[in-house]
Amino acid sequence: MNKIDRRSALGIGLAAASAAMMKPAAAQTTGYKDTTPWPGVVVRAYDGETPSIIPGFKTVSMRDLIMQPGSKTMGPPMENAMVCHMTEGELQLDQDGKPFTAKKNFVWTCNKNTKEQASNVSNAVAVMRITDLMA
Repeated sequence: MNKIDRRSALGIGLAAASAAMMKPAAAQTTGYKDTTPWPGVVVRAYDGETPSIIPGFKTVSMRDLIMQPGSKTMGPPMENAMVCHMTEGELQLDQDGKPFTAKKNFVWTCNKNTKEQASNVSNAVAVMRITDLMA
């Protein structure tokens, strides 16, 4: 039998560990439903609600607002309080008559009955993640 030095043993050990950890990647499946309330706007509502520990709110849920360039929402009143986060792109918003720009990673809140209109005036898709806080 040939002698194995430390360097060879380490290499063989690392190769065996790597091979043991390699397995085919499995696609993660998440349930969601897409709706198109306005042209160029998709609302992706994810399945399930989670109990909330925030006083005044029983459950939380999550959805994404995916807006194509040139699209806009119609500014309906919010059905519940929510936390909004720009995960991609940029939107121009008008919240109860107060305009602001939400760029990537900007976070803001809306209360129940807040009126907010969102417009994507950029050349890129914008994605707003919404965490709904439901009483």
